[in-house]
Amino acid sequence: MSDVEFRYLLLGGLAIALAIAAVTDLRRRQIDNWLNAAIALCAPLYWWASNLTLWPDVAWQIGICLIVFFGFAVIFARGGMGGGDVKLLAALALWLPPMVFFSVLFLTSLVGGAMSMVAGARNLSLGSGDSGKRSLAFSATTLWVLGSCYIAWVMNGGKPLDATALLPAAIIKIALFALLGLTAVGAIVVSRNQKSRLPVPYGLAISTGGLLVIFTQFLPSARAAFAASGLG
Repeated sequence: MSDVEFRYLLLGGLAIALAIAAVTDLRRRQIDNWLNAAIALCAPLYWWASNLTLWPDVAWQIGICLIVFFGFAVIFARGGMGGGDVKLLAALALWLPPMVFFSVLFLTSLVGGAMSMVAGARNLSLGSGDSGKRSLAFSATTLWVLGSCYIAWVMNGGKPLDATALLPAAIIKIALFALLGLTAVGAIVVSRNQKSRLPVPYGLAISTGGLLVIFTQFLPSARAAFAASGLG
């Protein structure tokens, strides 16, 4: 087995580990330390299979990992996310090139933001006379989720929608600004009218971002590598 094939097998193992992290965080609001440790400890094998040099390749990976760990530890200290989430992000940073990892961070923020909006919309503290606010909150949540899905779709190679064939460009711009305004106002309603703070499983968001990147950026080349070796 070549180093290239071994590299993609390791990425497959990483994908399985991320799926396990998503399930455990969703069910128990916890990502086990053994799982984060396994992801981190397998990173050197991936460096070797990817023919990374100690300088600057491995140094970059470790540097990004430390920045992520200490940066998100501040958010953890303020109650913004769990300790397991911080460890999972730091362990994942050991695997992915910096720009690819930043894509994971962006996708994680998209998924996490959508999850927070959905959780907030389901946890509103509004009376029967606040039906307008409630409708605004749910409309904004729907738009937020759809917008996040669309951005993630385009980021991962999906074809952008072209509405200019149906409507004039000026009308499209006005509609977009109106929808953005509606989403922003609805998000404010959601944030200001909570019964209590609901924990959001950000491990699920991290795992989703990582899996999307693995499947869209590495799976095609993995298929080609295994096909060339006669194993695919």
